[in-house]
Amino acid sequence: MTALYSIGYGNRTWQATLALLEKYSCQFLIDVRSSPFSKFNPDFSRENLELLCAGAGIRYVFMGDTLGGKPGGSESFDDDGKVDYIKLAETPAFQLGLARLKTAHQKGLSCFLMCSELRPETCHRCKLIGAELAELGIEIIHISETGSELTQDAAIKRLTGGQNDIFGTNPELTRSRGSYGGRGR
Repeated sequence: MTALYSIGYGNRTWQATLALLEKYSCQFLIDVRSSPFSKFNPDFSRENLELLCAGAGIRYVFMGDTLGGKPGGSESFDDDGKVDYIKLAETPAFQLGLARLKTAHQKGLSCFLMCSELRPETCHRCKLIGAELAELGIEIIHISETGSELTQDAAIKRLTGGQNDIFGTNPELTRSRGSYGGRGR
């Protein structure tokens, strides 16, 4: 079966991003941003992205409502206002999104999960979605900031510096980097 891919656009142009998507014969660009808007890179705002994808023969799918890393409700935040990915992964909305990815994978569709972060290990594409896909035995390949491929394990090693987490409680792996001030609490 085909692996699922993840990509972040960061400061890449649409043309540079498209070249990477075409390299892997992307059929579906799945937007996993909670807010599909980019002030700094307007090509990646939802409306523009839908048009650009259509022009390139790629289907744009918004799934930030189920797979986004910044939930609206308070149940997925910790006491510091950071998103707790363990709690978020258990929500019905996230599980629905994960089921859709599993179906796409089973059908052998070439799908890219897209967010804004260039470095996959700093993004919920790796720490949340990638971790959950790995638990299901589904391979995800992250396209790094240099355009090279990283396995889920390699991305996690970049995050942890190669240190094993024998207790399974490393907050770098289970929480968002940013605090959202208890948003939704």
